[in-house]
Amino acid sequence: MKIAVIGTGYVGLVTGTCFAETGNRVICCDIDEEKIEGLNLGRMPIYEPGLETLVDKNTKQGRLRFTTNIKEAVRASDVIFIAVGTPMSRTGNADLSFVKEAAETIGKHLNGYKIIVNKSTVPVGTGRLVASIVWHHAKGNVAFDVVSNPEFLREGEAVRDTMQMERAVIGTDSSRAFEIMEEIHRPFRTKIIHTSIETAEMIKYAANAFLATKLSFINDIALICERVGADVDQVSEGIGADSRIGKSFLQAGIGYGGSCFPKDTAALHYLAKINGFDFKMLEAAIETNFRQREDFVAKIEKTLGSLEGKVISVLGLSFKPNTNDVRYAPSLDVIPMLREKGAMVKAFDPAAISRAKRQLGYQCSYTDDIYEAIQNTDACAILTDWDEVKSLDLNKVKNLLNEPVIIDGRNVFDLDVMTQLGFTYVSIGRPAVTGRVEMKSSRGGNANG
Repeated sequence: MKIAVIGTGYVGLVTGTCFAETGNRVICCDIDEEKIEGLNLGRMPIYEPGLETLVDKNTKQGRLRFTTNIKEAVRASDVIFIAVGTPMSRTGNADLSFVKEAAETIGKHLNGYKIIVNKSTVPVGTGRLVASIVWHHAKGNVAFDVVSNPEFLREGEAVRDTMQMERAVIGTDSSRAFEIMEEIHRPFRTKIIHTSIETAEMIKYAANAFLATKLSFINDIALICERVGADVDQVSEGIGADSRIGKSFLQAGIGYGGSCFPKDTAALHYLAKINGFDFKMLEAAIETNFRQREDFVAKIEKTLGSLEGKVISVLGLSFKPNTNDVRYAPSLDVIPMLREKGAMVKAFDPAAISRAKRQLGYQCSYTDDIYEAIQNTDACAILTDWDEVKSLDLNKVKNLLNEPVIIDGRNVFDLDVMTQLGFTYVSIGRPAVTGRVEMKSSRGGNANG
C-alpha cells in the first residue's frame, strides 16, 4: 500500500515507521523543514525507544522517506493519514487549525480515489468537517472516503503499542474504505472494531477520560490513606486483583501529564458542556490532578519548614520515563511553586532537559548527572520514575544530601528499606518514614545560576 502521513510528531512518525515495517511504502511529510532535514540525516525529533532503529532500517530499504512536499505525498498515495497536533485552545476545546489546513491541502491535490484517515485525536464531528473541507477544495471532482482511526499509543511504549496493538478502531460508513483499512492492519494481528466515524471519535476521548479518572480516583484514595494510616499501594493491589477493576492505572502519584490526558479530558469536558451536559465526574478528575501538584509541594514544605533559601533536587522533568515530552509535566508546576516559596532547584533528567528549559528557563539549574543534582541539597523530590531514579545507590544519596530527606511523588522506594537506612521519606498515600531532620546550612550555593 502507498501511504502518506501528514505530521511527524509522536503519532505520525511512529505510525508511518511501523506501517513501513509491515511492508508498505510510506511518505512522512511535515511543514517543518528543520525536522524533515533532521530525519533525512537520521536525527530523531523525539525520544522514543526502538524508533530510531526502525527508521534507519526502513529508510535504507526504501520503504520510508521524509519530505516537506505534501502535494507530492498526497498525489503519490492511496491512503493519507492526518496525524497533526490538536493542542488545547483557551476554551479547553481541541484546536483543529492544523487538521483543517491538512484537509484543505489534501482537497486541493486529490488526483484519484483516496482514503483520508484522521489519526489525530479530534472531537466528535471532525470527520464530517474534514470531509466537507476536502470536498470544497476538490470541487467535487474526485471520490474519497474519510475514516476515523484513533491512536492508543503510550509515549515510551509507542513502537510496541503499534506493532503489538491491542485493537484497531476503524470508523467509516464506506465498506470499500473499511476493507482497505482492515488490510493495512492485518499484519498487526489485532482486534478490529468497525464503527461509525462519530463513535470512533468518541471511543478515543472516552478511553483517555476513563484512564485519567481512574488515576485521579486512586490519588484521592491516597489522600484519605494518609489521614487514616492506610497504605495506598496495598489498597491498589487489593482492589486491582478484582477482575472488574484491574490493576492498571491504579498507581498513586503526583498526577498525570503528557500530550493526551490533560487536553483530551478538557476537550471532552468542553464537548459535554456545549451539548448541555454537566460532566461533574470528569471535572472532579481534572481538579484532583492539579491538586496533586499543590499537595506535593505542601508535603515538601511540611517536612522542611520554610523553603526560603533551601536547595531542592528535583529528579525528573519529563511527564513520565522513557520520553523527553514535558507537556503538562508535574515539573512545570512544581518547580515554579518551589521558586515562589524561596527555594532554589537543581533538576535532573536524562532526556528532557532541552525541552524543559524552553518552559522553565532559568528557574533552576540542570544536569543529566543524577548524583550531581542531589549533592548538597536539603531534600530530594522525585517527579519521574526513570530507571536512573529507581536504581539509585541510597547510601550514596544519604551521604550527598545535607539531610537524608526524600519526598517521592512516584512511590519508588520500599518503606522498610527507607526506615532501615534512616531516611525521612514522604511518599503518596503511604505512612511517612520519619528520620531525624536538623537542617544544616545549605552548602550548594546558588543552584539557579
